Formats: sequence, structure tokens, C-alpha cells
Amino acid sequence: MPDILDTLASNLVVPTILFFVLGLLAAFARSDLSIPGGAAKFMSLYLLLAIGFKGGNSLAQHGMGPDLFAAMAAGVALSFFGPFVAYGLLRTMTGLDRLNAAAVAGHYGSISIVTYVTATHLLSLMEIAQSGAMVAVAAMMEVPAIISALWLARRSAGPSLQQSGVMRDILANGSIVLLAGAFVIGAVTGGRGMDMVAPFVVTPFTGILCLFLLDMGLSSGRSLMRNAHMLSVGLFAFGVIMPLTGATMAFGLGHIFGITGGDLFLLMVLAGSASYIAVPAAMRVALPQAEAGIYLTLSLGVSFPFNVTIGLPLYLWAAL
Repeated sequence: MPDILDTLASNLVVPTILFFVLGLLAAFARSDLSIPGGAAKFMSLYLLLAIGFKGGNSLAQHGMGPDLFAAMAAGVALSFFGPFVAYGLLRTMTGLDRLNAAAVAGHYGSISIVTYVTATHLLSLMEIAQSGAMVAVAAMMEVPAIISALWLARRSAGPSLQQSGVMRDILANGSIVLLAGAFVIGAVTGGRGMDMVAPFVVTPFTGILCLFLLDMGLSSGRSLMRNAHMLSVGLFAFGVIMPLTGATMAFGLGHIFGITGGDLFLLMVLAGSASYIAVPAAMRVALPQAEAGIYLTLSLGVSFPFNVTIGLPLYLWAAL
């Protein structure tokens, strides 16, 4: 037990996570600290571009192999079946109706790219190897979860759901397009491309991530305070238990597929995270009658802070 606590403590004391905690504390203290909307948008685009490009470059160096396809298969399976597990837990632990339970469940099969970026940075700080394959896995784990959630919702609400065009909108989502596109560009240009853009995608990365997580801490804290009345004890518990459940599923499936080390950690992070960008956008179109305050508060106000502060070091300890 002391070794586990030491590991958790050492992994929490890094600038990125501490800036996130600072944002949370500032929100709870009702500080007027804020990041301009334009700056926050730029930082989002920068992080997606940088992580996608570096992942593609890493894949170009190591080449495609069975490990890539194994990781993709594991990721897609977790994304597709995760919402069914989340739906079962929600119906057991909370009083949510079937439609809202389906909408929330979709968020927990999909991924939080910010949690993933933070996890990759943690690996870099600790000098733990990772492959570029996991960026491709992250890009592929958005859509299957949404398909599962819509199936669950259709089963409970009938065929009147607004699903036409939803898949097209999801695939055209800016986050997915930039992440996947930067990945392809990094893979095509290889080492020469990295030499050209390293001063932009490598050197400023940590500083921009610190500012971005400060903003996310502010957003998470304010969302939690604003919508706290919607969170029952069961819903709050779900927001913590489901990330642990998803990460545990990834741990088991990762070992079955032969995924180890840093890649196993990242797979656990992806499976344990919850979307608050792509899936909410899809739910607003396909399930407009679902309560956005519930699924956004759970994913952004509960699960995201839990993962960044406690989940990441816990998953890292388990994976290594």
C-alpha cells in the first residue's frame, strides 16, 4: 500500500495536473479568473494537431504491424460495448429513465482527447515508451460508442429519433478531422516532417497544455457547481465507478491482445474517459429531449476531474 500511495502522489505532483487543480480551486472560490474563448479554441486546435502529428510520426518510425491492428480491435470493442455496461450501471444505480441513461452511456464508450493528451504527457515526463498506434485508436473510439447509444435509445423510445445525418456530422467533427489528419500527415512526412515542425509541436507543448488544463479546471468546477442539483448520490457514484470499470475492462482486454506498458496505460485511459465534445454534439442532434445538464455535468464535472487527478496515476500503476 505505501508503494501505491507513493506512486499516486509522485504522479500527481506535475505542473499539468497541478494547474488543473488550480483551475478547480479558483472555480470553487468563485474567482473571476478566465481564459479568453479564442485562446481556449486555439489551444484545443494546437493540442489536437500536436498529438496527432507526433503519433503519426511515431508510427512512421516503428511501422505498421500486428500491434497496431490489435490495439485498434481492442479500442473499437471497448468503445462499442462500453455504453452497454454504462447503461446497465445507470439503470441499476440511478433513477434515470431509459432515454437519458442511453444518452449518458454514449459518453462513457467514447473518449476524452484532453485526458489522453495529459496521459501521453505523463508518459513523456516519466520516459515510458508508447507507440504511435494509440493515436489512431483514439480517433476510432468516437463513433462506435455513439452508434451503441443511439441503438439503446431507439430501443426505448421508438424509431422517431433524429438520426439522419448524425453519422456524417460525427465523422466531420472538427476534432476528429484534425486529429486524424495530423496523424496521417505525421506518418507521411516522417522524420523530415518532424524536424521541420518540432519547434512548434514539441517545445511549447507543455506550457500550452498547462494553460489548457487550467481552463478545463475552471470549466469543470463551474459546471459542477452550476448543475450540482442534478447529481444524485447514485449519479455521482456512477461518474467515478464507470471510469474505473472501463479502465478495468481495457486492462483485461489489453492483456488478451498482448498490449503492455505505455500502450496498455493509454488504452485504459481511453476506455476510462468520457467524451464532452463529440458525443454531446451528437446527442444534441439525435436525442434533443435528453437532459444535457446531466450528461455534461457527469462527463466534464465528475469523471474528467477524477481521471486527471486520481485515475491517471492509478491506471499507470496498474499498467506498469
